[in-house]
Amino acid sequence: MNRVPMTKQGEAQLREELQHLKTVRRPAVVQAIAEAREHGDLKENAEYHAAREEQAFIEGRIKEIEHKLSIAEIIDPSKLNPGGRIIFGATVVLMNLDTEEEVEYMIVGEDEADIKLSKISVASPIARALIGKSEGDVAEVQAPGGVVEYEVIEVRYQD
Repeated sequence: MNRVPMTKQGEAQLREELQHLKTVRRPAVVQAIAEAREHGDLKENAEYHAAREEQAFIEGRIKEIEHKLSIAEIIDPSKLNPGGRIIFGATVVLMNLDTEEEVEYMIVGEDEADIKLSKISVASPIARALIGKSEGDVAEVQAPGGVVEYEVIEVRYQD
């Protein structure tokens, strides 16, 4: 079974979601099903069917999270000695050499990626171009509009 890289933060978020699903949402939907049953005929009871659908979603999500956690390889870059190189879990500050615009990204696992939070997947083209680079290096990223060059301004490792 292939291990999937994940940050400590990603693991904590999944465990928190799992806990919430098991202790809050699952009991609430069981209660909703019980109340809907009390209303009589289940064939034409929309509340009952909606609650059963929600229950199926919750149970599916619980299984999905448990599976992800079972195959996760938790990587803490602050415990490694990458020698200033960009590795999984690193936070990087880059400068687009064409626009001189600075951006900051954290390289995370595929399930943790969220561009709104400046978290990019280790499998993304920009992360693949950055892995192994150090401060001062230039990374060429194949973008839909052509090649974009980024200079690595800073590399940080946080736990």
